[in-house]
Amino acid sequence: MSVIYILIIVSLCVAVVFLAVFFLAVKNGQFEDDETPAIRMLFNDDVKNKQE
Repeated sequence: MSVIYILIIVSLCVAVVFLAVFFLAVKNGQFEDDETPAIRMLFNDDVKNKQE
């Protein structure tokens, strides 16, 4: 029965670590640009090749 208590404590610690990493990523702006990756494939890359 004591193993269950240890597993609950360990799982709560892991959850807190993941939550802290998520908040750190949000604070650093990791999730700010959510529109550009979805439409990046629609951009014309030939302009870059013609300039070279």
